[in-house]
This record gives sequence, structure tokens and C-alpha cells, in this order.
Amino acid sequence: MFSDLLAALHTILTFQHISYMMGGVLLGLAIGIFPGLGGIAGLSLLLPFLYGMDPISALAMLIGLVAVIPTSDTFTSVLMGIPGSSGSQATVLDGFPMAKKGQAARALSAAFTSSLFGGLFGAVVLTGFVLVARPVILAFGSGELFMLTLLGLTMVGSLAGKSLVKGLSACGLGVLLGSVGSAPATGEYRMSFDNFYLMDGIPLVVVGLGIFALPEIIDLLRQNKPISNASRLGSGWMAGVRDFIAHRWLALRCSVIGCIIGALPGLGGSVVDWIAYGHAVQTTKNKPDFGHGDVRGVIAPESSNNAKEGGGLVPTLLFGIPGSGGMAVFLGGMVLVGLEPGPAMVSTDLDVTYTIVWSLALANVLGAAACMLISPWVAKLTTIRYALLAPFMVMVICFAAFQATRDLGDLVTLLGIGVLGVLMKRFDWPRPAFLIGFVLSAGMETYLYQAIQFDGVAFLLRPGVIIIGVITLVSLVLMIRQNLKTKPAQEGSSPSGHRRPQIIFALLVNLVFAYGIYDGYQQSFLGGIFPIVVASGMWILSAVVIIQLLTCPDDAPVCFDNEYVQGYAYDSNTASMMHYLYWLAGLIVGSYLVGYVISIAIFFCAFLMSKAGLSLGRSLTLTAAASCFLLALTHVMLLDLPLGILQDTVPLPWPLG
Repeated sequence: MFSDLLAALHTILTFQHISYMMGGVLLGLAIGIFPGLGGIAGLSLLLPFLYGMDPISALAMLIGLVAVIPTSDTFTSVLMGIPGSSGSQATVLDGFPMAKKGQAARALSAAFTSSLFGGLFGAVVLTGFVLVARPVILAFGSGELFMLTLLGLTMVGSLAGKSLVKGLSACGLGVLLGSVGSAPATGEYRMSFDNFYLMDGIPLVVVGLGIFALPEIIDLLRQNKPISNASRLGSGWMAGVRDFIAHRWLALRCSVIGCIIGALPGLGGSVVDWIAYGHAVQTTKNKPDFGHGDVRGVIAPESSNNAKEGGGLVPTLLFGIPGSGGMAVFLGGMVLVGLEPGPAMVSTDLDVTYTIVWSLALANVLGAAACMLISPWVAKLTTIRYALLAPFMVMVICFAAFQATRDLGDLVTLLGIGVLGVLMKRFDWPRPAFLIGFVLSAGMETYLYQAIQFDGVAFLLRPGVIIIGVITLVSLVLMIRQNLKTKPAQEGSSPSGHRRPQIIFALLVNLVFAYGIYDGYQQSFLGGIFPIVVASGMWILSAVVIIQLLTCPDDAPVCFDNEYVQGYAYDSNTASMMHYLYWLAGLIVGSYLVGYVISIAIFFCAFLMSKAGLSLGRSLTLTAAASCFLLALTHVMLLDLPLGILQDTVPLPWPLG
């Protein structure tokens, strides 16, 4: 074992290996900064270049990319409020408010330090665990994975905001939305309205960008100012490192969580940051700043997010069973260069396995150093007037959303989820609770169906199920204790005479749950039982929200309208909430009619002239630069953007996408 470790160390310190690894790190840095793409897109982009490469050099590039993406995707999460990938969504909750307070450098420093620690911890765990992991992983069946999804849902109590009934209803709405499409047990199509796009379910990247990114863009545009007014962003770098040291035990616990969740096949890495964030909230006695710029809300998800990569390599290497979409593509890369995952990786190919481990550790160091190096320049984006940044961010978000299925339905769904996100933010329906419900929905139903199919109800007596059940109960007790404490009164709650918008939104949510019940009864028993149970319970809870809105005093936690809290309702100079949604709707309609590239160019130029106040010449220059960047990226990723009716009818002499 020690000889294999030393041989692996000698391999990774060669110039050739480090060079290829740096190539992967640089590509991962670029992919991570680009919102919404994440590891799957980056790895998929790299695979064609691996043909004919030496296996160890190919692994160096793959590991370099895998290690740095969970670090570099923090940039947009902190600076723009846009999740860099599905694994950095929880970082938005506190990282972005810190940036708006002028603490972008501190948030990024804490995030990168935590990411480095989590990545190194994952590599250490992988080193020692790789020989003993086989029996542990094989002990996790469908029953245990189902209980883990329940454990994840208990985090909702920590993310439910001031009104628990709103938080649970938002979570239920996410679970119901996650059940759209094919039923795992029978293959029946639920709530699809005979629409081919909905039959495959709604992609996570579209939901994540719509529920978080678009509402923040619209809110910043309405404020008509930079993300941060701070002119000096470099003074907080050491403060972030000190924050990490002060909360090192939280980082350690969350790294352990990341390794465990990452090592479980099928659970996926998109939930690990939420579980870590919920753990941070539940285990903190004084938590008034969570969601408003608490550095612990950055340290927890970032340390777990990077640690999960080390854990995710365990089942991928030992069993050929990927724990996430990114690991699935990594597995394909291994097979492509002639490496066969399985028991041989801990016997005859143990030196290759430890080369991967050492490469993971070194790539985390290189990735964190690279992110730190470019951070002062990237962080200055927060001081630019947001009207100048907004069209570029809209272009990036739409491009990233289109990666999901490469269908125009991605953009339409993005707008629909964006409208929902705007309304949820306005009326304080917790968006994190909604997203964690959506993420866990499909796995929860699948694992429950498989567990009952294999073992019947007796799966509840399995030792692993009992242990996870006890942990879940403890988490529930902590949640209940937390929510029984006196909630502070809402500041700036809307007057009782202006609650009509809140009540209408709650009624619409209630009708969605009612339709979920109706649609469930149109399916077979196995196909409809899950949405029926979820929608029935949530229909009752959302009815409670309506009753509270009709009867509670103005300072009750359930009564909240951000239009009054921010003062938008009293400022006639502020654009309405729907104003910028109309701009986005125009962009999508234009994509359908004349194609995405032409539509985004018109949108870009018109927005810069109308909202940023630029001259026609400067607007055209920036539009041309943005269009060239978009076309170049489209060419590199071999992507065909929506052409629209015009280009389908009258082909242009040059390709657009």
C-alpha cells in the first residue's frame, strides 16, 4: 500500500502530469465561473480531447476539472446571486447578501478556504476509505437512501423562514413540481398536459436559475444601483481566512457530511450543500443573520460541496456506480482511456487509484490558489452599475438554461419558474425550501417504491434505516425547538388593507395542490399515490396559510410583502415588478420568432440604450462583443441554439449557432 502511495506521489509531481492537470484546472475555472453549466457540461466538453491520450495524463485533466468546478462556481453565487451550478445554490443565501454589504472579498475568501479544506479532507478520506468502503457502501439499499431523502427534507425546518407553514408549503410545491413527468413505478406521465417537454420532467438547472437568479436580477434592476457600493474589495481577504479558522469545526462536520453524501450512489451532489447549510443553521444557537449575510452560511456548503467529490469517487472507482451526473461522465472518461472501474482499482491498479487521490488533493490546492489570484479583479464586477451587467447575465442564464435539454421549452420554463421565484420572494415563501423539495422529489419516490418492492414494509426494520431514522428524529426535534421560539415581528409588513396580492398568490398555490390531487387520481395506484399524498397534505397546509392571511394581525410572521418592506409600493419612480419580466418574455418570444442569437442581440442593444442610458454606438459595440462571445461558445460546445420561425423559413447565408 505504501509503495503504491509513493509511486502515485512520484507520478503526480512530474512536469507532464502537472501540465495536464493545470489544463483541466483552467478549463474547470472557466466552466465554473460560467453560471449554470457545472461539472457535467465541463466534463462532457473535455471527453472528445481524451481520445488516444495516455491514461494517467487523461486522468490528470479530468481530476483537475472535477476538483476546481465546485470552487470556481462560487464566483457568480456570491457576486451575482446566480448559482454557478446546482451544488452552489445554498451559497447564494448568505454569500450574495455579503457581497451587497461590500463584503464580497470576505465571502469569497471564506468560500475558497473552505473549499480547499473540504477538497483536501475528501482526498484524505478517499485515501483511507478506499480499502474499507466496499462493505459500507453495499450496506446502503433503497430503504436507507429513502431515509436519507427524508433526512434532507427535515432541513426544510431550518430553511422555512419566519412562517413554518409557508416553508412547508413551499417545500411541498417543490416536491409536487419534481414529480412532473414519468412516474418511476409505472412510467405514466403526470401533470404533463400532453406536452412532450414536460414528459421528461423539469430540469434542475432551469429550476435553480429561475427560482434564484431571475428574481435577484429583477430586484437589483429595480434598485438601479451596483450590487455593492464598496469601492475597496481587497481588504476582506484575510478576514475570510480568519472566519474559516473561527468556524473550523463547522467546516469539519460539513466536510464529513459531504463525503458521506457524495459516497452514496444515486443520491446526487445537488443536495449536499442544502443538508450542510441546514446543519449549520440547526446547530447554531444565535442565528439571526442566516440568509442575510452570515459567513457560516458560506463556509458550511462550500466545505461540504468540495468534500463530496472525494466521497463520490469511492463508488465510481470501486463499483462503476456514479454518485452524481458529473461522476457518470467521469466514469465514461475512465472507460474511454482504457481504465475499468471495479475491484481491480484496489488490487492490481491500486497505484492508479492513489494517483487519482493525490491528483485530487493537488488540484484542489491549484484551483483554490487560481481562484484567489483572480478574485480581486472578478470581485470588482460588484461595483459596476447593474443595468450594464444585467443583459449579459440574462444572456448567460438563458444560454445555461438551454443546456438542459436544448429545447426552446427550457427558456419558456425558465421564465415561468422565474415568475414563481419573483412572487415567492415578494411574499416570503422560502425558495430554498422549494428547491430542496424539488431536488429530493424524484429520488424519494423511486427509493420508496424500490424499498417496498424488494422488502415490503419490513424495510423499516433494517439496521441502517433505523439508525438514519433516529438521526432524522433528532433533526426534527431540533427543528421543532427552533420554530417554537418566539419569532420576531415582521418589519414593514403590508397593511391589512393591502393583503389581496398575498391572498391571491396563496389561493393559486392551493389550486396547484388541488390539481395535483386530481391528476393523481387519473393515474394507476402506484403512479398516483405519491403526488396524491403530497398534494393532499400540502393543500391543507396552504389552506392554513390563507386562513392566517385573512385573520392574523399585520405583524404576524405569515404576513409579508416585500413591496412594502423595500418601499417599492411608495416609490412611483421604481419600475413595477412585472416590468422586467415583460422584457424577458419579449426575449423568449423573439427567440421563437427570429431565433435566439438575433433576439438576444436586439434585446442587448435595446436594454443598454433604454435602461443603462448608453449611446447607440457604445450599445452596438457591446452587443457585437457579447454576440461574438456567445457564437464562439456555441461553436466550442457544438450547440445549436433556437433558430426560430424566420431562420427555419428563410435560411441565412451564415449559421447562427
